[in-house]
Amino acid sequence: MATYVLVHGGGHGGWCYKFVAALLRRKGHEVYAPTLTGLAEREDSLSPEIDLDFHITDIVKLLHFEDLSDVILVGHSYGGMVITGAADRATERIGHLVYLDAATPKNGQSLVDVAGPFILAARQAGRIVDGVELCLFPGTDPLHFYGVTAPEQIEWMRPRLTPHPWKCFDQQLRLVNEDSLWRIPQSHIVCTSTLPGRNVARLKAISNGRFWDIDTGHDLMITEPERVAEMLLRVASA
Repeated sequence: MATYVLVHGGGHGGWCYKFVAALLRRKGHEVYAPTLTGLAEREDSLSPEIDLDFHITDIVKLLHFEDLSDVILVGHSYGGMVITGAADRATERIGHLVYLDAATPKNGQSLVDVAGPFILAARQAGRIVDGVELCLFPGTDPLHFYGVTAPEQIEWMRPRLTPHPWKCFDQQLRLVNEDSLWRIPQSHIVCTSTLPGRNVARLKAISNGRFWDIDTGHDLMITEPERVAEMLLRVASA
């Protein structure tokens, strides 16, 4: 059986993987869906110190304290920044990286570098709260409800979304173990709508063809949990 660690994107929490995690567990797999510091049920831990490195450390510590190995590490959206950094720091614990409509950064890039227009627009709608610059306030971000259109799904999401510290998006990713990091197998699952902004040929090459797209909104783990789980199971079987 495989071990999955599912890392959420900006403004979300581990809650967003509820349906995907249930499907994977039903097949007998071990699944962790942690919430990054300062978000969702951990919003009380919000502080000015939270940045990309802080969230990378969240995942590295989870891998260490749960003594996980050969992990299928999945990152959605901003989570692509986090899983890349975590895999760089804990390469020996990672068996596969899965980018779920996620940022695919290179060394020295921030999320602003990878997805500038959307992220900068989100900052314009942000504000400072208790000394922390926040963005992605629910309902005001440039993606609205992240491509989710079904009213019942939006109503489920709305009270669970939380604003996100801007420093996480502005900080550059620093990699120190690239030779080992980029030897970890990768898969990419993206939304059809984001294909025009991606270097598809490059992603297909570095993933040995494990590149799939789903015609749905950005929060595909909510709108298409069965399809996402199916592809994650395919990664494990490979």
